[in-house]
Amino acid sequence: MKKTQNKSEFAYMRIAKIIEQQILNGTLRTGDKLPSLRTICREYGVSQNTALSAYYYLESKMLIETRPQSGYYVRYSKTKIPALPQLTNPESEANYADSELLVRKIYDSLGEDGHLPLALGTPANELLPIAKLNKGLMMATRELKDSGVMYDKTEGNERLRRQIARWSFAMECNLKHDEIITTSGCLNALSYCMMALTKKGDTVAMESPISFGMLQLAQVLGVKVLELPSDPQHGVDLNALEDALRKNKINVCLFISNFSNPLGSCMPDENKKQTVRLLEKYNVPLIENDLNGDVYFGQQRPKSCKTYDESGLVLWCGSVSKTLAPGYRVGWVAPGKFKDEVRRMKLYHNISSTSITQEVIAGFLETGRYENHLRKLRHTLHGNLLKFSRAISDYFPDGTMASRPQGGFVIWVELPKTIDTIALYEQCLRHKISFAPGRIFTLQNQYENCLRLNYGLLWNERLDRDLKLLGDLAHKAL
Repeated sequence: MKKTQNKSEFAYMRIAKIIEQQILNGTLRTGDKLPSLRTICREYGVSQNTALSAYYYLESKMLIETRPQSGYYVRYSKTKIPALPQLTNPESEANYADSELLVRKIYDSLGEDGHLPLALGTPANELLPIAKLNKGLMMATRELKDSGVMYDKTEGNERLRRQIARWSFAMECNLKHDEIITTSGCLNALSYCMMALTKKGDTVAMESPISFGMLQLAQVLGVKVLELPSDPQHGVDLNALEDALRKNKINVCLFISNFSNPLGSCMPDENKKQTVRLLEKYNVPLIENDLNGDVYFGQQRPKSCKTYDESGLVLWCGSVSKTLAPGYRVGWVAPGKFKDEVRRMKLYHNISSTSITQEVIAGFLETGRYENHLRKLRHTLHGNLLKFSRAISDYFPDGTMASRPQGGFVIWVELPKTIDTIALYEQCLRHKISFAPGRIFTLQNQYENCLRLNYGLLWNERLDRDLKLLGDLAHKAL
């Protein structure tokens, strides 16, 4: 029975992917009628349920639509997708304009009842396997020595580290469990790495725009940030990186290699390889934030920079905070040749990680529940992204541009130059809509007309309505 079910699942996806490709490459155009279910069954030798599943999948991605008494039609149109933003062009030296108060205000609004949480790139509760996590908590309490109330090793839960090492095979990075240190989320991993490798006054190169959490971390540690131009699809510009390494004393690079925050860009594998070789040439460590690598919309997980690391210069950081359990604060780092330094930072600042939550996540990875969850999550998020892109095209002012992430949770929106998204944010708060203004993703006076939206929400009529309201307010701000 199980084999039959798996075969059926594969068949419906194979059919859906063929039709999807025909739509995306223009073979099937908007308004074209699709073959009937009976025709699909006959041509592919499948049951009607399998044919229906294929069309349901395409409907969920807003590629097709059903018309009563008529059949299925192509809905997708490339003309409905907003244009891509250009390569970013930050100043060569940061002027350290402060946005801390704005960041704090965004966080403060998150817990308010009735607010639409478009500001943070985390999934809605409805998209998380909360009941299974709760069951895992009870099992962990029973199975852990001392019910998990005692300190664990500084390196972290061994079962979890073994599963992370096994999971790394997906990106062709053959880690061993003793090369990994667990942390309290990905930002905590980045913090240990930064504290281990930098001192006050050092220079850290980052792509621009970049996660405000990483910028705040740099400011707290007193390091200088060199913001590098980035492409909305391919990430940090390698020519700019090489030029910066040649002209500046850069102590560390800190990049988001897969589905960056906030652009959603993904370094091509060849770019990752070139980045690592370039940093090896200048002997500059790379702290790699690979938080979103598992949330890909393609056929397989993209590789990491760590995949190409032969010298131990790459410190690979990850977490399940965005994919499974944000509140569990379970993350990790494979620090390469800097393991002793990073381990020392964890020992001094935290002693050990929380035993019970690590054990729960280890169980998810070990039993395959995590991959099953991710498969559903990727499907939902990809559909949401297409809906957001179409809403931006339909509701936002002419000239609005938006990124086209191939994974992750966030989309970067560039409104006409005359719109100040900080002022727009204040207006939206009165309507209980929260987004992240572009200004918080830089230490310079730039991206004032940009914003970041979280599409990791449950799509419904209210979300569509509020995106329209956001677009209406943007029109009024012109």
